[in-house]
Amino acid sequence: MERRRFLHSTAASTFLLRGFQLKAADDTPALLGGAPVRRDKWPSWPVFNQTEENGLLDVLRSGLWGRGGGHRVEEFERSYAKLLGSAHCLATANGTSALITSLGAFGVGAGDEVIIPPYTFVATLNAVLLHYALPVFVDTDVETFQINHRRIEAAITPATKLIMPVQLGGGMAEMDEILEIANARKIPVLEDACQSHLAEWRGKRAGTLGKAGCFSFQASKNLNSGEGGAIVSDDGDFIERCYAFHNNGRGRKATNYNFSYASNGANLRLTEFQAAILLAQMRRVEAQSSTREQNARFLTLQLKQIEGITPAVEYSGATRNAYHLYMFRYNPEGFSGLPRSTFIQALNAEGIGCGGGYSPLTEEPFLKARLESAAYKKLYGEKRIAEVMEQNRCPDNVRLCNEAVWFTQTMLLGGRNDMENIVQAIQKIRKHAGALKARS
Repeated sequence: MERRRFLHSTAASTFLLRGFQLKAADDTPALLGGAPVRRDKWPSWPVFNQTEENGLLDVLRSGLWGRGGGHRVEEFERSYAKLLGSAHCLATANGTSALITSLGAFGVGAGDEVIIPPYTFVATLNAVLLHYALPVFVDTDVETFQINHRRIEAAITPATKLIMPVQLGGGMAEMDEILEIANARKIPVLEDACQSHLAEWRGKRAGTLGKAGCFSFQASKNLNSGEGGAIVSDDGDFIERCYAFHNNGRGRKATNYNFSYASNGANLRLTEFQAAILLAQMRRVEAQSSTREQNARFLTLQLKQIEGITPAVEYSGATRNAYHLYMFRYNPEGFSGLPRSTFIQALNAEGIGCGGGYSPLTEEPFLKARLESAAYKKLYGEKRIAEVMEQNRCPDNVRLCNEAVWFTQTMLLGGRNDMENIVQAIQKIRKHAGALKARS
C-alpha cells in the first residue's frame, strides 16, 4: 500500500512537472522581454482584523500602556509558554533583547567564549559582542543550512560559557548531538529560535530543548507584533534573572518607590500594545504554519527534480519545520552556467520574489575591527584573538552564502497555483538559461 502511494505521488508529481515544462516551452523569460509568469501580488503581511484593532484600542483607552500597568504582557507570557510546552516565558522588546537578556542571565561576560553558527542574522553575533564575550564560529552544514554539529566539540575550550545554536529559517539544528555534547561538558545551550515559531525536534517545540530559547516577533516573523521578543525556559530561577536584567536590574517585586537592584541590566521590556497584537496574532499562527508546511512539501517535491536546485535538507529528528524561509541551493552547472545573481534577477522579473540570503558574517569588517580592538586584545590576548580569527574562517558557510536562494514565509501562505508559478518560473529560466547568460 505504501509503495503504491509512493509510486502514485511520484507519478503525479512527475506529470505535474512535465506539465510545467510543456506550458513554458515557448515562453520567453521576462528578463528577455517576455511576459512574466505572474503579475498577481503575493499574500499581504501582516494579516489582521478587528481583533487586533480592538486590542490596541482597549490598551489605548485603559491608559495602562507599559508592562506592569496592565495585564496583557503577563497574559501573553502565559499563553506563549503554554503554546510551546514551556514552564515559563518572559516577553522582551524584541528578539535581540531576548538574546542580550539571556546572555546576561547566564552571566556571560568578558573572558567568556560563546559558540555560534555563521549562517545567521547579525543579532546572534551582536548579543555576544555586547557582553564583551568572544564569538567562536562553528562552520555550516551546507545541506541543512544549520550549524555543523560535528564540529562543535572541537571548538570547545575551558573558556566556553555557552553553546548557542540557531534554528535557522524555521528549521532545526541537530539537537540530539548538540545536547549530548553540551551535557557531557556541562555547558548550557541557549537556542536562538527567533525564526522558528512552532518548529519541532522529536515532537518538542523549538526553544524548549536547551536551558532556554529566544524568539523574535519582528515584522517579518511568523508571529508578528512589529517588534517584540520572548525567552522561554523550564528553569524558574533563570527566568527571574532574565526578568531582573530586562527591567534595569530590578526584580519582579520592585515597585516605583523601591530602588534596590538584583543585578545589572537594561530596559528591554515589551509594551501592552505589542502584547495585545500578539494575543490576537496567536489565534492564526497554527493555521498559517500548517499552510506553509503543505506548500513547502509541494515545492520540495517539485524543485528537487530540477537539476541545479537543491532544497534545504532536514535532519531526521526534525518533526516540524516552521518555514520562516524556504531555502534552496542554486548550482549554475544545471543552468548552463547562469550566474546566481542573474538567476535571482530573472526569477524576480517573473514575479517570483527571492533573494540570495546572508553574506558571510565572519568576513564582516566590523567583526575584524572589534576583535582586533585594544579592548578585546587586552581581554583575550593577541594569541587567542589570532587563533579565533583563523578558526572563524568558515569555508562551507562562504560556499553556502554563494549558493543560497530564499523565498519568504509570506509566499508560502499562497495557494497551490502560487506554488506552481514558482516551479514554472524556474523551469522557464532553466530552459532559456543560455540566452539569459549571454545577456548577462
